[in-house]
Amino acid sequence: MAIPAKLQNDLKQFQRLQQDLGTMGQQRMQLELKLRETTHTLEELKSLPEQSAIYRPIGSLLVRAKDRPEVESLLGEEKETLEVRVKALERQENSLKERYTTMQREITAQIQAAGLGTPGEPRAAASDAE
Repeated sequence: MAIPAKLQNDLKQFQRLQQDLGTMGQQRMQLELKLRETTHTLEELKSLPEQSAIYRPIGSLLVRAKDRPEVESLLGEEKETLEVRVKALERQENSLKERYTTMQREITAQIQAAGLGTPGEPRAAASDAE
């Protein structure tokens, strides 16, 4: 039995949505890791003696920072930016998950309506019986 064109198109969109969800999840995990690192760095910075030399990266170089408040300010700004980006990605991811669930239901209904499969009956067993 041939698969209807609309169902084929919906399945392709569903696969792209799965890929997008995976990619977004990876991006979120990377940002969360960077956020944890930044938070840990800020905590470590506060535990250092006031006169300690502090270096910060500029490209591939480590440059001695002028003073501690400068580094704390830069790290604080980076932390805030990362928090906003993580929250934005979480919202997008949740939206995609809702769309994923909706599409999954719609595709299942289309498959059943087209008689391409019945719940609990593997496709191969149905064609063997014919």
